[in-house]
Amino acid sequence: MLLALSMMTAVPAWAEHPGQAQLVREVAQDTGKDPAALNALLDGARRQQSILDAISRPAEAKPWSEYRGIFLTPARIDAGIAFYRQHRALLEKIGAQYGVAPEYIVAILGVETFYGRNTGSYKVLDALVTLGLYYPPRATFFRGELKTLLELPDNHLAGPIDTLTGSYAGAQGWGQFMPGSIRDFAVDEDGDGRIDLQNSLPDIVASVANYFTKHGWVTGGPVAARAQPDAAAKALTVKDSTPQWPVEQLEAWGYAPLQHLNPGESSSLQILQGAQGSEYWFTFQNFYVITRYNRSPMYAMAVNQLAQAIAEGVNQPESAAQ
Repeated sequence: MLLALSMMTAVPAWAEHPGQAQLVREVAQDTGKDPAALNALLDGARRQQSILDAISRPAEAKPWSEYRGIFLTPARIDAGIAFYRQHRALLEKIGAQYGVAPEYIVAILGVETFYGRNTGSYKVLDALVTLGLYYPPRATFFRGELKTLLELPDNHLAGPIDTLTGSYAGAQGWGQFMPGSIRDFAVDEDGDGRIDLQNSLPDIVASVANYFTKHGWVTGGPVAARAQPDAAAKALTVKDSTPQWPVEQLEAWGYAPLQHLNPGESSSLQILQGAQGSEYWFTFQNFYVITRYNRSPMYAMAVNQLAQAIAEGVNQPESAAQ
């Protein structure tokens, strides 16, 4: 009976794990943090099966025809338009400061957390420990993010580490930044001495804009444009969204743009499975930048189309939009 009860008791995910001592040593050495406090944090983390279940069925496994419907809904578009209008001064100030169109900042927040309404309910520490120990395909990445989380200064987080909540992958705040992104791209825009991606809208908006800028966003540059292949179009193998051919080369291979484009603009070609069949798209540097947030071309296209819908709505008179 005692054995059965002990087997039912939740065991700390890091208990007796050989990597804990090394991780604590490294973090303590790099930051001067107390090893006992670090051990106590890790001992409090729990393996969550729901996290492993969630990462095994990402939305990006769906075809574009279904994936698009998750994010391009009237409710999400209308909420994005309302959010932009409510915070227009801040958004346009940050957009001008970083050279990023404000509607793309808003669209990131819309896709990631429905404009801050759903930032995730998993404990960040549980998520990173669970995936770092029990998800072999990306264990190295998540252990690295765990180490970064433990090394971040207290003033780079919305609160104590053991109170932070986020996505099943350990992303935090309205813009869903991983610890490494907080370290490298998050900014204290409101000047209060703390980076708070959960409660400070200036920090949230500026951090997304800075992320785009640091990854090579081109101010005023194109994102994506529809293409129409002819019957003899050259079959292309495209590994990612990196621009690699000028538009005129893709045209020569049989892909006609459905709008005017700079013939020399460096581009790639994406094929998405839409509701009416295959969709062909020229994609550009700014599309590639969005995939630095999430590598899926469908994600980048959802952000792009949501941004366009928000911009269109914002530019309408409010009486016409109602």
